[in-house]
Amino acid sequence: MRSFQHKAILVAAIMIGSLIGAVKGAEAKQKFMFRVMRKQDERQNRATRRADAREGKVLLDDIEMSAFHE
Repeated sequence: MRSFQHKAILVAAIMIGSLIGAVKGAEAKQKFMFRVMRKQDERQNRATRRADAREGKVLLDDIEMSAFHE
């Protein structure tokens, strides 16, 4: 279900981005795509962190994650 939802959001973003690109140009399309994909990535990251918290895992911030995974 989640992969279908992710693919649907990606397809919708590409279609809307193409329309924006045709009207406003490539730079506006890139800005739009970046915003949409960043929001989707943040939502996915929050959902993962919530799932980890429910399982009782220790939540680390970004700096701790980068230091831990060297």
